[in-house]
Amino acid sequence: MKKNNDILIPEIERLLKDRHLVEFVPRGESMRPFIEGGRDKVILKSCREPRVGMIVLAKVGDTYVLHRIYRIDGDKITLQGDGNLTGTEQCSSADIIGYVVRLKGWDGKRKRLTKGRIWRHLPLGVRRFCLKFYRNYTIAAVMIAI
Repeated sequence: MKKNNDILIPEIERLLKDRHLVEFVPRGESMRPFIEGGRDKVILKSCREPRVGMIVLAKVGDTYVLHRIYRIDGDKITLQGDGNLTGTEQCSSADIIGYVVRLKGWDGKRKRLTKGRIWRHLPLGVRRFCLKFYRNYTIAAVMIAI
């Protein structure tokens, strides 16, 4: 069931401020190959001290993104989705709502967060090749299932 972000995000913020963990299914493809939108689940915790490499839920302008922290320059934080090869977003530490402490795959099994930290250090050409392979593999798997 899809939820409107205007309803969902304030509730997530409230729960995180009350020190609860929050689990939800994100949408989109920007965190491929590590988080598959509409399928995988993320578990968030309140974020006190953002660090490079963390996957965070943040407000960027009028939208919300679940992306990895790529760089921190004082209070200026640069975010980038693992599936985005060049596009980045900027926010401040006050715009970060929470960070991902755990990932669950479609089968409910825990997924490793460390793979994504290694991913961001790979050369752009290697990441581009891997993403193309992953997208083609995903499309082929869906076509076989149909």
